Amino acid sequence: MGEVTPAAMRVRTKEFALRVIRLTRTLPKTDEARVIGRQLLRCATSVGANYRSVCLARSKAEFIARMGIVLEESDESIFWLELLEDAGILRKGDIAALHQEAGELTAIFGSSLKTAKASRKSPP
Repeated sequence: MGEVTPAAMRVRTKEFALRVIRLTRTLPKTDEARVIGRQLLRCATSVGANYRSVCLARSKAEFIARMGIVLEESDESIFWLELLEDAGILRKGDIAALHQEAGELTAIFGSSLKTAKASRKSPP
């Protein structure tokens, strides 16, 4: 896999949000599916919006703080996707690719946050 550029990640996080929007439109009209769907929709769309904010960070500290939010939201997306599966609302195969993308995004953001924190502690 090549270098992950901010522009590519903006596109990727927006596409992730769009895929979740399309998924939530297909959920059953039960109370539990609506509640979980709203939670998933909120955090998955927040990933892209907050990543754009990361790209505008004016300092290392601001970058770290904002990236922490992106990491939390992407990880929370994994939780809600797993809950949809575990509750039997959706079959694992129906959302496997989306679950994988959420995992990959979380890994990328976690690595970026770790690198930023480590470079903050390093002497110039």
